[in-house]
Amino acid sequence: MLDVRSCASLSEAAGIISGDRQALLIAGGTLVMREVNEGRLTEGTLLRVTDPAFRQVNASGGRVEIGAGVTMAMVLANRDLSYLHAPARGIGGPAIRTMATIGGNLFAETPYGDFTVALLALGAEVVVQAGYGSGRAVPLEDFLAGRERGGQGLVTAVQFARPQNPSEFLFRKISRVKPKGISVLSIAAHLPTSGGRLVQPRVAYGAMAPVPMRARGVERALDGKPLDTAAIQAAKQAALEGTRPATDAIASDWYRREILPVHLGRLLAGEPR
Repeated sequence: MLDVRSCASLSEAAGIISGDRQALLIAGGTLVMREVNEGRLTEGTLLRVTDPAFRQVNASGGRVEIGAGVTMAMVLANRDLSYLHAPARGIGGPAIRTMATIGGNLFAETPYGDFTVALLALGAEVVVQAGYGSGRAVPLEDFLAGRERGGQGLVTAVQFARPQNPSEFLFRKISRVKPKGISVLSIAAHLPTSGGRLVQPRVAYGAMAPVPMRARGVERALDGKPLDTAAIQAAKQAALEGTRPATDAIASDWYRREILPVHLGRLLAGEPR
């Protein structure tokens, strides 16, 4: 049977999760409660965290930290996070956004997890607390690679460097039902420039691999170049490098490969959806 417990602190919750592999955190419940309601999760412990730190946002400085319990609606209400409003708005409808959390999105299976794609493009780190010790920051890419194995501890927050120019962060979600449909794919790009040339751009995809992925071929094609027609064409030619899309009820792997370069080119060129 399922047991439900409330934890007054993140340390308490982290201690329980470290000692009980069947314990799961429940924040907004958009993922966990679906498993419960559909009968796939019938045993273990569900943990609620009431620690205010779980829902804190520190976004006005050079280093941004967002608590794992922060909802998409809270992101949308925060002006300092305006560059993340597009990916937050792409998560379900208004009712879902009041429940769906940043931390929960990190565990969403493909083709969900669009907000995580945005965090990956921003070079985010995941703050993980194991037991009653202090938290440690893990690169999001590494966290995703080990996500299925579990045992990493309690996710308490995400951190990343604030974009110096919010207009250099781009996001696009392609779905059949707008604005809240399940993703055919999603693309996020952080494109810092210096002297008219791109400097260490980061591009990420959703629904193009088992977990959100970096588009390293695209990054290499763009790095050091002005964002002109030639650079965009080179990026499109490298768009499919490393991708492993699946066929599901939303789209086939063939279709995802066909449309990815098209939408990547439109995003980089600043064309409307």
